[in-house]
Amino acid sequence: MSNEPITLTAGDAEVTVRPDNGGRVAGLRVGGTELLRQGDRFGCFPMVPWCGRTREGRFHNGAVLHQLPLNAPPHAIHGTVRDGAWNTARVTADEAVLTYDLVEPWPYSGRVTQAIALTPDALTLTMAVETYDDSFPAQIGWHPWFNRNLGGADAQLDFAPAWQEERGDDHLPTGNRVDPGPGPWDDCFGMPGGVDVTLTWPGRLELRVTSPEEWVVVYDEQKTAVCVEPQTGPPNGLNTLPRLVTPLEPLEATTTWRWRRL
Repeated sequence: MSNEPITLTAGDAEVTVRPDNGGRVAGLRVGGTELLRQGDRFGCFPMVPWCGRTREGRFHNGAVLHQLPLNAPPHAIHGTVRDGAWNTARVTADEAVLTYDLVEPWPYSGRVTQAIALTPDALTLTMAVETYDDSFPAQIGWHPWFNRNLGGADAQLDFAPAWQEERGDDHLPTGNRVDPGPGPWDDCFGMPGGVDVTLTWPGRLELRVTSPEEWVVVYDEQKTAVCVEPQTGPPNGLNTLPRLVTPLEPLEATTTWRWRRL
């Protein structure tokens, strides 16, 4: 199938998917109101095969050291698939399934599959990384840019993490876990019971981001957007908390955004 833009609808919710632009959800409209920041770099993009920053672009697979391009010097950031064109495997009125075959600069072969499923009050994103060849460490995550303002008051964040990953001067976790501090944030938090973050646009909409994973990066240092990023490990996790993809065991993750009008 082609990789042309896809529109999904359910009730008064509408989603635009861009297989040609990193497999991202380019738009989410509820009752005609756009919830995601617009632009080719924004929307909600998948982070694979790593999330956030990888220190100096280097990671080990066993004894083998790999060097990734430094696309956020001095680090490598947000994986490689957001820069590529995905293939459309299946589309219905309210669901799309996309695939992406890992290529250089990622040093291992593998396939990423992403399913995007819409209902009248929720969007569920599911992703898997699999290999039929060499095993390798990987991470999965999503990077949505929610509009800070939908008309009226700015969005409010509500979540109760168990800890905050202490952030070093290089923007990477130091390995220490500290009590959650006040924002603004560009920080990773631990939620062992699963990610559960609520954004409320007063008088407009409440949106709850959940995931069985236990890490979430919250980035709200920009005036126009708030990012809530569930992921399978912390930044630099290829080195500090590797999740191995093997021919027998893919890496899988899911997140759901559920909304209600206020």
